Amino acid sequence: MPTIYIDSKPYEALAGKNLLETCLGLGIDLPYFCWHPALGSVGACRQCAVKVFKDAQDGTGRLVMSCMEMVKEGMRASVSDKDAVAFRAQVIEWLMTNHPHDCPVCDEGGSCHLQDMTVMTGHDYRRFRYKKRTYENQNLGPFLHHEMNRCIQCYRCVRFYHDYAGGKDLGVFAAHNHVYFGRETSGILESPFSGNLVEVCPTGVFTDKLLKEHYTRKWDLASAPSICQHCSLGCNIFTGERYGRLRQITNRYNSEVNGYFLCDKGRFGYAFVNDVNRVTRPLLRNQTIEAVDEAPLMKTLREMLSGEELIGIGSPRASIESNFSLIQLVGRDNFYQGLPEYPAYLSGKVAELVQSGALYVPSLKEIEASDAVLVLGEDIWNTAPVMALAVRQAVVRTAAAQAGKQSGLPAWHDLAVKEATQEKKGFLANLTVCPSPLDEEAAFSLRRAPDTIARLGFAIAHAIDPSLPSLPDISTAMRSIVNSIAGALRSAQHPVIISGVSCYNEGLIKAACTIAAALHTIGLRAGVAYVLPECNSMGLALLHAPSFDNATARVLSKPGVTAIILEADIYRTVAEKEADAFFDACKHIIVLDSMHNRTTQKAHALLPAAAFAETDGTIINYEARAQQYFQVLAPQQDIRASWKWLGKLKGLRAAAGNGQQVHPDEILQQLEQALPAFKGISRVAPSPDFRVHGQPIPRDPQRYSGRTAILANLTVSEPRPPQDTDSPLAFSMEGYPGIPPPALIPFYWAPGWNSNQSVSKYQQEPGGALRDGDPGVLLSGQAVLRLTGEEKPTAPPLFMDIPEAFEAREDRWLLLPQVHLFGSDELSSYTPGIRRLAPQPYIGLGEADATALGVIEGDDIFVWLEGKACSFPLAIRKGLCPGITLLPMGIPGIPVPQWGSWVKITLSEDAEEIRCPSKIF
Repeated sequence: MPTIYIDSKPYEALAGKNLLETCLGLGIDLPYFCWHPALGSVGACRQCAVKVFKDAQDGTGRLVMSCMEMVKEGMRASVSDKDAVAFRAQVIEWLMTNHPHDCPVCDEGGSCHLQDMTVMTGHDYRRFRYKKRTYENQNLGPFLHHEMNRCIQCYRCVRFYHDYAGGKDLGVFAAHNHVYFGRETSGILESPFSGNLVEVCPTGVFTDKLLKEHYTRKWDLASAPSICQHCSLGCNIFTGERYGRLRQITNRYNSEVNGYFLCDKGRFGYAFVNDVNRVTRPLLRNQTIEAVDEAPLMKTLREMLSGEELIGIGSPRASIESNFSLIQLVGRDNFYQGLPEYPAYLSGKVAELVQSGALYVPSLKEIEASDAVLVLGEDIWNTAPVMALAVRQAVVRTAAAQAGKQSGLPAWHDLAVKEATQEKKGFLANLTVCPSPLDEEAAFSLRRAPDTIARLGFAIAHAIDPSLPSLPDISTAMRSIVNSIAGALRSAQHPVIISGVSCYNEGLIKAACTIAAALHTIGLRAGVAYVLPECNSMGLALLHAPSFDNATARVLSKPGVTAIILEADIYRTVAEKEADAFFDACKHIIVLDSMHNRTTQKAHALLPAAAFAETDGTIINYEARAQQYFQVLAPQQDIRASWKWLGKLKGLRAAAGNGQQVHPDEILQQLEQALPAFKGISRVAPSPDFRVHGQPIPRDPQRYSGRTAILANLTVSEPRPPQDTDSPLAFSMEGYPGIPPPALIPFYWAPGWNSNQSVSKYQQEPGGALRDGDPGVLLSGQAVLRLTGEEKPTAPPLFMDIPEAFEAREDRWLLLPQVHLFGSDELSSYTPGIRRLAPQPYIGLGEADATALGVIEGDDIFVWLEGKACSFPLAIRKGLCPGITLLPMGIPGIPVPQWGSWVKITLSEDAEEIRCPSKIF
């Protein structure tokens, strides 16, 4: 580590870093605008100027931009030199000449990096007395508000949107001293990562339109650490509350998971927490007044539970505490999951491979660092968008690293590296059913049926390890592609294979694992990442619960069963006929959920469950990383966490009153003792009695306006804040003022750093891990694999059962789901902006099939589902191979089919529907 001198004080610095990030890592405040840890340096804003000296005898020095100066042994620099101070003050004054005087009403006020830097440079008086330059703002869609007059031309927005995220429809337009950042014309931003502009922009040009509707300052938001609920990646987020409503979600840094960025569904898809469709009161059906108080509710529940045989249906969107509490109530043998047989089997297969410890599952950070990526079947742009962003970074960074190595350029020197890289790219092979935006980055992109993609995967494994079975019928052209992909994986140092369950195909899961096993034989440890559908799909799968089909068989064979449904709308995953049969056979149905849906309509007793922002819980992501989220809202009325309701039911079942209140950490300890697969989960976060110097962690910032002012329209007396005994967090601004453990950080703030840029104060170094490590605990299989990395890891399992070649059938189509980032998810669809971007029902066919049927885009055609003809407009999907049809998953108006089965498509509903066997696994 080189020793450098800053203002005559010696410091040890990391080699290869630039001087700006070194200063920030050392705790030295230095203003900047255009630099960002994830975007590198371009030297555009000129705000980070320091003076650098040749040696100790040099008394003159020279002004340099610290973001463009690499640290080296013996470097001498001054941040406080009067020339550097004056230069920075001059730059900020120049930037502010056209900036509006609207801090009191600007949506960024109080969390504005520009405000912080202006104060830091000492600029407090404006001498500019002329007419300011003004621009017309654009309508950029339902999520972002555009206020171009506040722009300081730092170029961060286009560098993120275009260079980092690959967006095409936002750019920079300039004529002499007029520079405009926006679209060619007003319109919805196309990138699913556009919401990151809110945090990337250092001023108020791009702001959160959903928050703007309520105009809330950052200091008036009570905040808590949380986990995104909308896919299996487990992105870290902050939830912000005001007036008892969830008002904002922002990125919470975790270097191993989502880093600095979120997708738009994760950032804006929280409106369900505030929705009028919430279940807020306990309901008992079939009586004059269904909403009931505690006493009659407990009396009825005791009658339902007394002496009855119980079964429980777990949920992939409920916390592991709630799922295990349900197991404790009904017993291991009576616990099922609300998924049909085949999807439950596929998730269980993935969990088995991940938990074995033989398969190395990379984090998103490790995917970013990979130098060869193979995607088998999974449309990660829609099913795991931040993973798609990581894959794009892997492609870009591999090429940049190679160019930088040849030219000697440091990785942070963004413009120079891009100039050296030109159009070169790292290796990505994207083998999917439908085209994807990732195809633009891919060296090979193929559109094939799932079985064909799986066969190509096995062919790649054979090309790596010739001892594995081969495909004798592969074409010469396809063999050339297979050999090229295999060669790229063989020559890589950190190859990654990505697959998942959205194609409803076991062969893809096995092929990905077999490729990793083949690479193991030549001494390469390949990462394998499997994408699952929901936030806690991995947690539910690790409980090894039987499928919903087994639950249905149980209640049909033995009448009089009481079923307890945990946070699951069965009608979203199971065909209507099968769901009806199950509910009709149950004697009593008790449902716990936060939203009214078709399943809650079947409940004899409906209990209002807390949403994720109203309770504490733990979910387990695709890599078996357990992470805890904390409540930011005190639940209103009769809402309780599901695990609390289930604790009450356990007490009633045991004839012991209302049961004894337990903490979430106690449930995790019991889970760890009962199931070895969850070893280590009790260490996921500090216990509820954790304190720093006897103080809890405040949810409210020190600048909080105060409870009296907030509730002055109701009363001027000081109400007592809610008491939280379930976590170390307090509903107050009183508490430990320093940096808490990573899992408990409720917001980013440091003296002089009010914006999200203050995250650097919480990191070991800018862009590195948080102090004391990133949140989350890898469960036993993955934890053991990471800890024994120096030893030769166990070989991943080999699979020899290559699927048969896919063949289109006459008059039949293989039915597959099309997952949409906006619309397919259950909870985020309650957000109006996401509903606006969601597709309408359609049926997708390839060009060849549409031509053969004689139909064109928009024609109504009929697909036969469960013996009924359902009409949808045709959407032609370029590249979709013949014999496959797509329906959008989770879109209202489309019945839940048996995915992976063969269906008939006709031009008239009068055509006879001939039933054919479903896919057998």
